[in-house]
Amino acid sequence: MARIPTRTWWLPLLALVGFAAVTWPVWQWLWFEWMSNDYYSHGLLILPVAIFLAVQRVRNDQAFVYTPGQGSGWGVLLLAVALAAYLYALQQRAYYLAAFAMIGMAAGLVWAMAGAAVLRKLAFPIGYLALMIPLPLLDRITLPLALFTGYCSGSLVQFLGMDIAITGNAIALPNADLVIGAQCSGVNSLITLVALLVLVAYLLDGPAWSRILLVLLAIPLALLGNILRVATLLFVARAWGAEAAFTFYHDYSGILFFVAVLALIIPITRALQFGALRAEVI
Repeated sequence: MARIPTRTWWLPLLALVGFAAVTWPVWQWLWFEWMSNDYYSHGLLILPVAIFLAVQRVRNDQAFVYTPGQGSGWGVLLLAVALAAYLYALQQRAYYLAAFAMIGMAAGLVWAMAGAAVLRKLAFPIGYLALMIPLPLLDRITLPLALFTGYCSGSLVQFLGMDIAITGNAIALPNADLVIGAQCSGVNSLITLVALLVLVAYLLDGPAWSRILLVLLAIPLALLGNILRVATLLFVARAWGAEAAFTFYHDYSGILFFVAVLALIIPITRALQFGALRAEVI
């Protein structure tokens, strides 16, 4: 188990307190976004997962002993550059950029205090924090994805025999007119699935190509699950009306189809030659 000599435990603690104090405005912004932004409600879980992974990496390193002076001047340089970028972004109220700079500060702090070897061990937990940061560009892709989902779902039910008309993201049924909006774009599922598959790729033992491919598969899996969900929603609207489709089925079907996509992860990881959990992360 990793050890920190008693006489030096206050140094990392002091650095952590200072880091938390400086970055508090960004943590406040992140909390508000996690609570109000449906696309990033999973962001609340990223930080505890990253902390757990970091603790496990340090605990499982029998050779790790923290002592003052083992850090690097390059880490101090990275910390200074990241801090300058953080303060500038904060002054411009570009909180998402400040959040990325905050992650750079964390990396620089670890590098400056513990050295490059420890930074390499904690690279994934630190980098994984990037997936908790809401990106403003997501609003730009919801409409194109909604259009794509509407066309694919409408074409599928047409192929299965339903009489409908598709105009952009508007779908006309014999008994209802529907609009495939942002909530049906699948962005929420896509972002959450990417965060989950990145974690799975890290935790499981397997070749590098399988890790990359697993993460890339998040895109078609999320899109396919969302297209099938909207297609079934059209069938519900045709059979029981738009009110039944959007007041009940719309809310609960998203969870069911996301769980169905998750169930595919086990056979997919086997097909990609993944093994058991990596010993250093458990």
